[in-house]
Amino acid sequence: MSLEIGATLPEFTLKDQNGAIFKSSSVKGKNSVVIYFYPKNFTPGCTKEACSFRDAYEDFTEIGAKVIGISSDSEESHQKFADKYRLPFTLLADGEKEVRKQFGVKGSFLGLLPGRETFVFDKQGKLVYKFESLNATPHIEKTLENLKELQ
Repeated sequence: MSLEIGATLPEFTLKDQNGAIFKSSSVKGKNSVVIYFYPKNFTPGCTKEACSFRDAYEDFTEIGAKVIGISSDSEESHQKFADKYRLPFTLLADGEKEVRKQFGVKGSFLGLLPGRETFVFDKQGKLVYKFESLNATPHIEKTLENLKELQ
């Protein structure tokens, strides 16, 4: 079951693209947080989405939001992806898909592909917006709109 609006940011620990431990509790109470789940590094849609978040990164930081991308790719794959496309935000490796399950992100195309879903949490860690679409383009625009409403 997918997280519902008003739910609290789940507690989780994963490694980022640099092999460092990231704990969700480290951002709760400090920043608004955008967590987006995507299928796979280096695929056309996922590259477009990551580069769109990169291109709008200043807009996110200006309103105090932290951007985090999560897929089942390894830390090494994340590092290559981040380096190649100069991604300034955190990518987390969810190889066991445990965090994806915590958030209730469903697969698409009869479960053959991991889903693409974006979650926006306010500074208190409350889910205020979520968006699901295989189309990567609207994720950034809709996310920014909702973050600006929190200001």
